[in-house]
Amino acid sequence: MTNKPVVDGLKAVLADSYALYVKTQNYHWNVEGPNFRTLHLLFEEQYTDLAMAIDTTAELIRGLGEKAPGTFDAYTQNTSIKPGNENAPADQMVKELTEDQISIQKTLQNTLEAAQQAGDEVVAGFAIERLTVHRKAAWMLKSSL
Repeated sequence: MTNKPVVDGLKAVLADSYALYVKTQNYHWNVEGPNFRTLHLLFEEQYTDLAMAIDTTAELIRGLGEKAPGTFDAYTQNTSIKPGNENAPADQMVKELTEDQISIQKTLQNTLEAAQQAGDEVVAGFAIERLTVHRKAAWMLKSSL
């Protein structure tokens, strides 16, 4: 039942989602400045969404007959998201998270293409849904600069 390119894509999505979740939550806790409340709430909205996506991604991997990675080592080895710095100024946090939202879109696009090639409409639908979410998140962040 497994399809390696699709599973590998989902594992990359899982790693990027988890890394982005941790970074966004870190910035939620530590953002400061005149736009604190707005950014604090925006970051919370985004990491809350990511939490649900992480679970769904892991379940898709399991549904394809593979184990879902669940360690920081596995995630750091398979993510394109760079670690954050809780001491960064608010505008730098927003800029980094915008870039990360664009980065995860590339991971999702690769996964979508693998799913389409495999005829896996479930994973393709999930990838399209997540691409939509991350495009909007990037737009919201970029508009906050």
